[in-house]
Parts: sequence; structure tokens; C-alpha cells
Amino acid sequence: MKAIPPSLLLLTATLLWGGNFVIGKAVATNLPPFTLAFLRWCVALIIFLPIVWKPLKRDFKQIIQHWPILLLLGFTGVAAFNTLVYIGVHYTTSINASLMNMLTPVFIYLLSFIFLKEHLNRFQLIGTAMSFIGVCLIISHGSLVSLLHFTFNKGDVIVIIAVILWSIYSLLVKQYATRLPGQATFFLSIVIGTIMLAPFFIYEQITVTAAIVWNGLSFFAIFYTGIFASIIAFLAWNTGVVRYGANRAGIYLNFIPVFASIFAVAFLDESLLWSQIAGGLFVIAGVYTTSLHLKKSFASSEK
Repeated sequence: MKAIPPSLLLLTATLLWGGNFVIGKAVATNLPPFTLAFLRWCVALIIFLPIVWKPLKRDFKQIIQHWPILLLLGFTGVAAFNTLVYIGVHYTTSINASLMNMLTPVFIYLLSFIFLKEHLNRFQLIGTAMSFIGVCLIISHGSLVSLLHFTFNKGDVIVIIAVILWSIYSLLVKQYATRLPGQATFFLSIVIGTIMLAPFFIYEQITVTAAIVWNGLSFFAIFYTGIFASIIAFLAWNTGVVRYGANRAGIYLNFIPVFASIFAVAFLDESLLWSQIAGGLFVIAGVYTTSLHLKKSFASSEK
């Protein structure tokens, strides 16, 4: 990947992740959420094992010393996040789900404030408020009645819970980046998350077997999410972040709903509503505003 520009690597990752939301929606009537999530990570394990084998053997003892964090990583980032997204898109659109994903930086700031006692500056407070307005526009479809009576789509609420868990995962990765080697830790978190999903997968096979449709689309979804949205996207993103810098790379996450919206309109006949466009712009503006203090600090350090 050394010859590939970092910007192209980051765009590739967001393109594949944008497709993940649409794929989850496309097979919502074919594959129950736990089945899709479990089989996705099984495929990822098989593909990723040869890639990560050497660093896994080298770093296993170091990583296992932090087993409580490893359990949290496996639960929040692997078992819970994607499964809740797949559950959520049963009830909401893939466009809405992808737009909610842009809240990750905002939730990371809030979680850092609550649990790590990091102070929020004015940019973060203003950005959080703007993002909150954007989310209200998206999940209420711009309806004041929905806001007043809290009649939101339950799929939107489920996806927001998923994004909160992903934010916890991202915060843990950030906090332990210097103590936990990246690739081997990711692989072990997949192992743990897959084990956590196994009982729910078995339960679905027993109780909803008649509802499972095994066809070309179902198998494509499993292999796409397991290979492209998991391994290739992960490797492309991490390589891009190392070469481009985490702060500069973060803005590329805003391309996820752009690609998801294009795919959803093209392949799922979803309609792009004015409330989604307006809400998405508010969220983007909010995320950009929260990052202004980073740019200001970077500029000061350069002087």
C-alpha cells in the first residue's frame, strides 16, 4: 500500500464502510442481524489470521495482560456496534444510519469529559449543539410534532446507541494505542466479539430459521462485510491514518454518509429527504467546529 496516496486509502475505507450500511439494509429481510454479524466476523477471522499471525505470536502476552480492555473492545467494537446497526436498519433507512455515524467524534468528546474529566472548550460545546440539532432534524424528518411528542423511529434510536458504543470503542483504542499493538489487538477483539455473538447466532438458527433466505445476495453480503468492510477497510484506514495523521484523517469519516446515500438511492430506491440533507450539514458543521481547537493547537505548536 506504500505506493497508494493516503487520501485514496482513506476514501477507499469510507467507501467500503458506506457500502456496509446499504448492504445491511439490503439483506434485512434475508439474514437476521445476529446471523449476519456472526458470519461476517467469522469470514474476517479466516481472512485476517494469515495476515496477523506473526505480530499475534509476538505481542500476544503483552495484549492479554490488558484482558478487561480486550473484552470491552470485543463487545463494543465487534459484537455490539455492527449488530445494532443491522438491527437498526430493519426499522430505519441506511441513509439515516450512516448520518448518525458522523456523531462519533462528538460522543468521544462527551465521553472524554464524563469519564476522563477532560474539559470541553467553546468549540466542542458549540459543535456538540450543532450536531444535536442535526440529529434532531434527521430522526424527526424535520417535523416539530415528532420532536414535541418524541415519536422517533426506533431504528434511529438503536443506531444512536450503536454509535455511542462505537465511540467508547474508539476512545479505548485512542487511550491504549501506545500499550496495545494495533493489528493483533484488533484480531483478538474479533475473536472475543465473535464468541459473544455465537449464542445469539445459535438462537436465531433455532427460532427464526424459516425467515433466513440463503441466496446470492445473502452470501455476497457476508463476504462483502467480512472481507471488504472489515479487513480491507481496516487496513486501508490504519495505513492512511499513520501516513496522514489522525486529526487530518478524521474528516474523511464524513464521506461515509455521502457514499451510503449514493448507494442507497442507486440500489435501494431510498429517497434523500431535505431533513437528511439539512441535518447532515449541521452534523458536518458540528464535527468541523469541534475540531477547530485541534487546528488551533497545531498551528500554535508550529510557531
